[in-house]
Amino acid sequence: VSFIEAFKDVRGDLGYGVDGMVVRVDSFISQSQLGTTSKSPRWCIAFKYPAEQGRTKLLEVEWWVGRNGTLTPRATMEPIQLAGTTVSHATLHNIEEIRRKDIRLGDDVLVEKAGEIIPQVLAPIFESRDGSEISIEPPVCCPACEGPVGPEGPRLYCLNPECPAQLRERIAWFAG
Repeated sequence: VSFIEAFKDVRGDLGYGVDGMVVRVDSFISQSQLGTTSKSPRWCIAFKYPAEQGRTKLLEVEWWVGRNGTLTPRATMEPIQLAGTTVSHATLHNIEEIRRKDIRLGDDVLVEKAGEIIPQVLAPIFESRDGSEISIEPPVCCPACEGPVGPEGPRLYCLNPECPAQLRERIAWFAG
């Protein structure tokens, strides 16, 4: 445990990203004695370090249209260094998540890279609000085709099956 804690402090000095550490028993005899569960060995365990977090300002929210018509809010923020990369965009997931967290344009926000990969806005920093922040409103029409938008659960969808953004995303998904 002390080695795992000590390594946490020097992992940033490596020439590559490390988000955790795996500790295992090397002896095959000991591995056999320890056995396995139905899902994993009892002689090996992974330790994950907490994701690096940073503070930045939310400047804008764009709504992206996915292959199934899902409208996903994408945050544009002042650039920040996180986990070895510059982050200026992050997912806000959906309109219900924005409302639940009470995220507003102009907010100082706490950001992290989930799994050291995907940037996401965790929360606004309420103490830094000065009253100039603006509520984020969902689009009333599709940003790509200007067709109708409808809710389904916590998400919004473009209801136009001929939306060019949906077609583009379907082709990209198929080709991928």
